[in-house]
Amino acid sequence: MKGVLIGFGIIFLIAIIVLMGLVGIYNGIVSRHETITAKWAQVENQLQRRNDLIPNLVNTVKGYAAHEKTVLEEITNARSQWAKAGSVEEKVKAAGAIDSALGRLLLITENYPNLKADQTFLKLMDELSGTENRISVERMRYNDAVRDYNVTVRMFPGNIIAGMFGFKTATEYFKAEEKAKTVPEVKF
Repeated sequence: MKGVLIGFGIIFLIAIIVLMGLVGIYNGIVSRHETITAKWAQVENQLQRRNDLIPNLVNTVKGYAAHEKTVLEEITNARSQWAKAGSVEEKVKAAGAIDSALGRLLLITENYPNLKADQTFLKLMDELSGTENRISVERMRYNDAVRDYNVTVRMFPGNIIAGMFGFKTATEYFKAEEKAKTVPEVKF
């Protein structure tokens, strides 16, 4: 009888240890999932900062480059698309459109030497440059959080716990556009 009680005690102790391990894995998955959400919020925060700067930049350039209406309209449309985007995928796509439109705007400014010397423009470009750097850093941090989460939910035993509770891999990585892989041509 004493041996049976010891056997049940050992089994109970093992069950408690396994249960605590499973709870730890589950909590780790939840924590990583929430980290993705927080990192995405930081990306959105920086994208919003950029969107807040764009109207000032566009208005400054308008004074010098009134005939470059199509590029300015593209920037405004891309900014509107980002504001209307509901999902992470839509916001990533809209942010890419803004990146592209801002690149064309910067090419236009090369044709206007007075604009490049204007203090308001220089300050806005400095702010925009800093914002772009912040966006880059936040995108990297977001991708790192997605990677950590995906590794956790795909590796054993996390994949079992993730499957039991309906956690799926996150697929919203920021990737460079194809045209960003080409080396830019610099002319003096």
